[in-house]
Amino acid sequence: MALLSFFILIPMIGLCIAQNPPSPGYSPSSRFGTVAFDQGFRTLWGPQHQRKDHGTLTIWLDKSSGSGFKSLHPYKSGYFSASIKVQPGYTAGVITSFYLSNNEAHPGDHDEVDIEFLGTIPGKPYTLQTNVYMRGSGGGRVIGREMKFHLWFDPTQDFHNYAILQTPNEIIFLVDDVPIRRYPRKSDATFPLRPMWVYGSIWDASSWATENGRYKADYRFQPFIGRYRNFRLSGCTADGSSASCRPPSISPSGAGGLSRQQVGAMAWVQRNYMVYNYCRDPSRDHTVTPEC
Repeated sequence: MALLSFFILIPMIGLCIAQNPPSPGYSPSSRFGTVAFDQGFRTLWGPQHQRKDHGTLTIWLDKSSGSGFKSLHPYKSGYFSASIKVQPGYTAGVITSFYLSNNEAHPGDHDEVDIEFLGTIPGKPYTLQTNVYMRGSGGGRVIGREMKFHLWFDPTQDFHNYAILQTPNEIIFLVDDVPIRRYPRKSDATFPLRPMWVYGSIWDASSWATENGRYKADYRFQPFIGRYRNFRLSGCTADGSSASCRPPSISPSGAGGLSRQQVGAMAWVQRNYMVYNYCRDPSRDHTVTPEC
């Protein structure tokens, strides 16, 4: 009963407080320059559902197709971000994403690090899902490590910066320079170690995206639109396209990990806006997620 109360109360707390998090004391996004879409990415699918205009990439989903893009190079580590604005109104079943993956290099056995906006219905907030998994691609074999958040702002009203820091020792997710999750490397078996590309996409995931598939994509509201700009790709490539380098840091000291102030800001976000943590889900088999 106590665990059930945890899942019920956290969303209510996050929605009622509606405050900005404490300052993390450092803005890592200011350290990394932006790249134009064509300098860092290529269209992967749905070219007829993409438009580039004044530095903004717009992609959309309708009944005929969604759209996606992929970085030109794979990365062993790096800081990857984009400013994203999602569509208001009825977006149930629709995923707008920015993520790392090597699914094309390792089909059926790939690694992935996700930032995903799970579509919603009017009157309910967007859920931002973060996820990490390795060596799996479906058929019941994926072991997700999801943490979900309701944000302290409306992501449909303006662009906000969403970032993933990947190093050989940790993965950190950030929103507007505020760390919201840190996933450390506790063992080789629970950490993605192979190079990954950076992707973005919009697609129909009606079977699970909104309240576990309760609400489906409704194409009376098409097109469903995602907008991206201010791309940042700063890392160590894995295909010889850059000289050897050290993984970037997002701490003010330049070392790995987070400062005390950043850890405090992250703890505040998780305390007030986290609505799901796979490690605290009593329905999960935690023998397959030993990092918990």
